[in-house]
Amino acid sequence: MDKKFFIRNRSKLYETLEDQSLTILFAGEAAHQSADESYPFYPNRNFYYMTGITEPKVVFVAAKFNEEVSETLFIQRADPWMARWYGETITPDEAREASGVENIELLDKLDSFIRSQFDGRVYRHLYADLETKSWEYPARPANKFAADAAVTYPYLSVHNLYPVISDLRVVKSPEEIDLLRRAGQITADGIRNVLANAKPGMKEYELEAYFNFVLKSRGITEFAFPTILASGYNGTVLHYSANTGTAADGNLVLLDLGAQYQYYNGDISYTFPVNGKFTDRQKTIYDIVLRCNREVTKRVKPGIAFEDLNDFTIRFLTEELLKIGLIQKAEELRKYYFHHVSHSLGLDTHDVGNYRDINLVPGEVITNEPGLYIPEESIGVRIEDDVLVTEDGYEVLTGGLPRTVDEIESYMAEHNKNLQ
Repeated sequence: MDKKFFIRNRSKLYETLEDQSLTILFAGEAAHQSADESYPFYPNRNFYYMTGITEPKVVFVAAKFNEEVSETLFIQRADPWMARWYGETITPDEAREASGVENIELLDKLDSFIRSQFDGRVYRHLYADLETKSWEYPARPANKFAADAAVTYPYLSVHNLYPVISDLRVVKSPEEIDLLRRAGQITADGIRNVLANAKPGMKEYELEAYFNFVLKSRGITEFAFPTILASGYNGTVLHYSANTGTAADGNLVLLDLGAQYQYYNGDISYTFPVNGKFTDRQKTIYDIVLRCNREVTKRVKPGIAFEDLNDFTIRFLTEELLKIGLIQKAEELRKYYFHHVSHSLGLDTHDVGNYRDINLVPGEVITNEPGLYIPEESIGVRIEDDVLVTEDGYEVLTGGLPRTVDEIESYMAEHNKNLQ
């Protein structure tokens, strides 16, 4: 991503900030796992959205005073010995090129810099990304900093930037849409490889390996989320991800997976018969979900309330299940459909922002994923696309996959040598 993107994002943020304010954002660092191992590091997504920096322990500070903004990035001091073990850390020139922030300082100067700011100016506001999920979650660096600052400088008004940046992220720029489109394309290619190699009796993790191979061969190093590859009964468990079962002859296989491309995520759900042929009952359930998916897509356009998509899904699935006798009254639908049909998509797979309480606007990217889950029949079907809201309607970013029963059966008959 070009640094102009991050400069533009910061400019939008500064418009929301009070004068006489100090803003601080943290990249974070890898959590400790065990012994001398840490979990992989992923930059805080709001920090990345504002700076373009993907390294741990980097801190960004912006001062807004007399309506002018000064920016400083604090990076780790180079350590030649540690570089022999783990590689070089980012240099000042690299940090400038990635972020567009001209003033680069070393991280060990952060404390003295903060003190000098409060010694030399009268700040009234402190802004930090204070995201937290619950009381039980460990405090993040930003939360600790804000708490300490509130004690040391009790006259400060502390503000949470998390909802502000989250709302900025709802509408995607053209650059972001291109990355999301590419993530979707690579995800779809991985699914085609699964279809081309599936056969009854394979372990779920063997099928998953065919998806992984395509992503790794395209330079994808991270997934949007842990892959769900669920056969038979496992497909009726919404977030099943053990992927250790066996895809028996006659099973449907439900995939929910995605490539992460330059930090932007694809998210596709796909269902197919492992032996290449749907049973009549599987066709019936699959067709209901596919028609629902397509009708939901048709309703995507600016001005539509986000919740209207799920309300429509509930009405559609209720009517169809009453017709086939799977349910006897509308209240029973929840046994077979129990999640929302959509969520925002972007730097996070379940992307941030207050999108559920507003109407759709051009530039939003959302998912469309109706499903039906019938445990007593070991049938789980979910069909998901990623959809861009355009000026006058929608664009499906994940089109091109075989989706109808006939298309899936024909694709597997033509491309899967295991079933010929």
